Parts: sequence; structure tokens; C-alpha cells
Amino acid sequence: MNRGVLAEHVDMGVAAGSGGVFAACGTGEFNALSLDEYTDVVATTVSVVGGRVPVISGAGGSLPFARSCARAASESGADGLLLLPPYLVTAPPSGLVEYVRQIAEASDLPIIVYQRGTARFTPDAAVALTKLPNVVGFKDGLGDIDLLQRIILRVRQATDREFTFFNGLPTAELTVPAYRGLGVPLYSSAAFAFAPEIALAFYKAITSGDEILTQQLLTEFYLPLVDLRDRVPGYAVALIKAGVKLRGLDAGNVRPPLVDPTLEHVAALARLIDAGLAISSH
Repeated sequence: MNRGVLAEHVDMGVAAGSGGVFAACGTGEFNALSLDEYTDVVATTVSVVGGRVPVISGAGGSLPFARSCARAASESGADGLLLLPPYLVTAPPSGLVEYVRQIAEASDLPIIVYQRGTARFTPDAAVALTKLPNVVGFKDGLGDIDLLQRIILRVRQATDREFTFFNGLPTAELTVPAYRGLGVPLYSSAAFAFAPEIALAFYKAITSGDEILTQQLLTEFYLPLVDLRDRVPGYAVALIKAGVKLRGLDAGNVRPPLVDPTLEHVAALARLIDAGLAISSH
């Protein structure tokens, strides 16, 4: 890990106007990090951010490793955890709730539970999460609108404490209009990592009701970006890193089992970035 490049990237993002930083999470290749590297990433990020915005760090995988990440994040000064799924294992909802509970015991940090992959919660299981004091949010990466609507309704019915829902789908902007219809306006933007101008232009358009600009960005930037992303498994991460490099910061290569984009796909990404920037500047 190159701490200098990470520090520069984080500082540029915060200066560009990010509302928070997700450190060592999915797009940050959490799956490929050792505990020492994870701690380095979180500590470096916290130091660079300097309290300007919240820092949410990843945790997940095996229960012992996830608990170690939770402790390391707390000791490094993170503001919260994004709890990713247990690695590979498929489990019933009650087991997932217990997984969350045992990680929550390892740290006092607020936790956002990430529903994606093998971590699929029922409405009853989501309600059970609200009984854990430091679980404060639920991020959806499945895209099952029917399930998420039922979860939201049951949670709102079961508790009056603050509990926040997030859109956590890859390239989240494409589904922001649908999630806003469910009452879920918050999302994390992977595109912000390499094109903050485009991501912020989209955010301003969708929140101000500028339907023309919203549709133009969705049609001419985000839709072809998703089409490119879906050509190769793992491109949801690899294209982000390639985009950072295209914008002038040598972020290095992805780690196995992910693969770097082909030259043809990098060229296509460069054209998309140019198109998105042109739209955003109007």
C-alpha cells in the first residue's frame, strides 16, 4: 500500500466536497487486505480527513477477522463501521443477526449493516438489528425493491429510534431515482472516487429536481458506465481504480482475484469520463 497516494486521494476527495469517506470497504478492496494493511488504510484516512467529514471503515469476512477490524477501526479513530457479509458462508437470518451482534460487542462504533451477497436479511431480522444499540443503519446492495420496502416498513413500525437506510448498489446513481421513491435518498458514490465533478453534478441535479440534467447524466454517463462495468466480473472495483489513474493519480493495480481492465475498456472509460465532464460543466 502506498500511503502517500492514499493520503492524496482522500484529501482530494474531501476537498472536492464528499460528505464522508468509506475507508477499506468494498471498492477499497477490503477483501484483499491483511489486518496490518487495513489498520494502515483506516489510520491514514482518519489522519488526512482530520475530522472534516465522517470516516466509515469496512469490516466483514470471518467472525474473528471482522471483530479484529472493528477493534482496529475504533483504535484508529474511525467514526463508524460498514459491516460487509461473512465470507462465502450462506446462513439463515438468525445467524446473520448473531454475526452482527458479536461484532457489535467488539467495538462501540456505530455500525451500518450491508445487505449484499450472502447477507440477505428478512424484515424480521432487520427489526432484530434495531435492538442492537450501536447498529444505526442498513445499506442495501441487493436491489430487491420489494424486500427492501418490506424491511423499511417493518423497521419504521417496530422502532422510533433513528435508523438510516442507504442505497448500496454498485454505481448507485443509476438506481437513485427508484430508491428515493422508497424514501431512501442516501447513497455512496463509487464514481466520486475518480470523477467527483460528475458525481456532485448528479447529486445536485437529483436533489434540486433538475430532471433534464439527471436524465442526461443517467443516459450518457451512468448507463454506459454500468454496461462497461458488467462486461467483466470485478469491474465494479477495477474500473474505479482505472478511473483514478486516468485522472492523474497512480493508484496501482487491483489485487487477485480481480483483474485490471483491458486497454480497450480503459479507453472506453476515458471517453465516458470526458462525456460526463462535458455534461457536468454546462
